Formats: sequence, C-alpha cells, structure tokens
Amino acid sequence: MKSKTVATWLAFLGGAFGLHRFYLRGFGDIWGWLLPIPTALGAHGIQRVLDYGQDDRLSWFLVPLFGFTLAACALTAIWYGLMTPERWNQRYNPSADPHAKSGQTHWGTVVGVVFSLLVGTTVMMSSIVYSFQRYFEVQIEKAREISQ
Repeated sequence: MKSKTVATWLAFLGGAFGLHRFYLRGFGDIWGWLLPIPTALGAHGIQRVLDYGQDDRLSWFLVPLFGFTLAACALTAIWYGLMTPERWNQRYNPSADPHAKSGQTHWGTVVGVVFSLLVGTTVMMSSIVYSFQRYFEVQIEKAREISQ
C-alpha cells in the first residue's frame, strides 16, 4: 500500500533525487533515474557561482535549472497531497478499497503540502528573478559597448 503522506514528503524532501518516483513506481522508473541529472547540473552551477562569481555564463543556465527542478518536485508534492483518496487508491493502490487509509489526507499530508507550497514558490520565484537579472545585466552591458 502506497501512502499519500509518504509520497508527498518524499516528493518534497527527496524529489530532486527521484525518491518519490522510486517509492511509487519502483526502481525501474526511468524518470526517477533521470531526475538527479538536472539536480546535479544545478548544484554544479551553484558551485561555479561560488568559484567564479556571478559573471560565469554557464552558471546562469545551470542555477535556474536547479531551481526549476526543485519547484517541479514541490509541485508534484502538492499534486500528490491534494489528490482525492479515491483517485490516489485507484492510481497507486489499485487492489485496495477506494477509501483505504493509505489514500486518506492526514495532518502530515497537509503540512507537507504547505511546506511544498512555501518552498516551491520561493525557489521558483528566486530562479526566475536570477535568470531575468542576469539576462538584463548582459543586455545593459552590450548596449553600453555599442554606445561607445
């Protein structure tokens, strides 16, 4: 029996490593194995910012990739947490009763959804702001070069 609460927290805390996918679909899930790739690339981008500063152009692409991956996993946690018990059990516990306890929403599920919403929104907005800031700074630098 796959628990909705466990899946919500796994998507929130370990979603960037595919833990929720392995929990729900097993180790044969290809997307679960692919999720750590953008996470590792994004972590490499953060390391590049720390090593080379914010002017490193490769990090401009990699850092938002990390943020968008985390935000997508938080959105997945919200989706899991808000799924109705009938739909949850139909999808992940097909042999169980539609109203089985594993698909019910508990306080743990609600808290997981709230944290996912809070952190996911913050990470998504930060990634968008970082991307736009770097883009516009480059455009201003190019305009200054052209004007001189």
